[in-house]
Amino acid sequence: MTDPALPADGVPAPLRRSPLHDATSASGASFTDFGGWDMPLRYGSDLAEHHAVRQAAGLFDISHMAEFGVSGPQAAEFLDAALAADVSAIAVSRAKYTMILAEDGGVIDDLIVYRNAEAEYLVVANAGNHDAVAQALLERLQGFDATLADATEALALIAVQGPLARQILHATAGLEHDDDKAMGHTLDTLPYYAIMGAVFAGRPLLIARTGYTGEDGFELYVDAATAPLLWSALLEAGTPLGLLPAGLAARDTLRLEAGMPLYGHELGRDIQPAQAGLGRIAPPASKAVDFVGRAAVEAGPAADSRVLVGLAAEGRRAGRAGYAVLAPEGEGGAAVGEITSGALSPTLGHPIALAFVDPAVAAVGQVLDLDVRGSRIPARVVALPFYTRKK
Repeated sequence: MTDPALPADGVPAPLRRSPLHDATSASGASFTDFGGWDMPLRYGSDLAEHHAVRQAAGLFDISHMAEFGVSGPQAAEFLDAALAADVSAIAVSRAKYTMILAEDGGVIDDLIVYRNAEAEYLVVANAGNHDAVAQALLERLQGFDATLADATEALALIAVQGPLARQILHATAGLEHDDDKAMGHTLDTLPYYAIMGAVFAGRPLLIARTGYTGEDGFELYVDAATAPLLWSALLEAGTPLGLLPAGLAARDTLRLEAGMPLYGHELGRDIQPAQAGLGRIAPPASKAVDFVGRAAVEAGPAADSRVLVGLAAEGRRAGRAGYAVLAPEGEGGAAVGEITSGALSPTLGHPIALAFVDPAVAAVGQVLDLDVRGSRIPARVVALPFYTRKK
């Protein structure tokens, strides 16, 4: 997430509201500014919402995400040149996690690209980077026979995440299979990072088997007008099975346990993908065509550039974003890094953090200290992710 820039008069723009604002408010949401949107932070207990996702399911309004449709005879060639992924190699109904990079290799945003038809793609970006992604795509579109359409206002996005997510979708009244839209899939056969069409209340929608929690689950793209009815139907179907509406606070601890990066914390304009452990996706070894930022990421960051690691500590005091990571006192005690995200893990019961540290102290097993409000808290570098769901 990034903070939206202030307009020239210095007065912040009014917060945008999700098509589900009234529905989530009726469910008891308290709201916060996230990427310029007034979004549910929590509905009650952050811990209860977190545990519901790990044990049953959570229902998220994530309609703040930015969506762009790309279509036309050269849609694939355009996205191949604009993004790090080998987009033309994505099969119809499949998805790819990728990035849109600047010329210097810095990350403008991380994205998911879905291929909905032979010459039709859906690009999903972070809310706070909507304008930056739109501008970069528009600039890179020049010379290609393709069309870029901003679908953010037209679509709502609802996530059902957790081990019972599929069961809940099956139980949702009005959600129906349609052979003509399903791209050869069913809810039971839809692979991870794939998408299918379906029908709800007579209206088309897209169901993707993707998420940002470390659990199995689905993300449903539906027109804004139909979204409140779908929210209610999912809530009615899922509540007897333990589903809870869940907000951004739970989503953050869930993604942290899963070791997933958050833009503005683990990713940014001054961070190359390789530093965040994502060099494998930018560029993929199989991608032959050039794309913006390729030369920079192939050259790589400076040898002494800090790299992202996972840190685990004991006790209950968690390091937070911005806190220093220190060498042990017996090794000089100097600052060797900085935490980007941290929390007391609800699932694991101990503090965890993501941090950028000097390469010399990045090996798994390395002992370090966290500076938590002036106190040294021992921690060690651990392999990511912190949590992996049971298959």
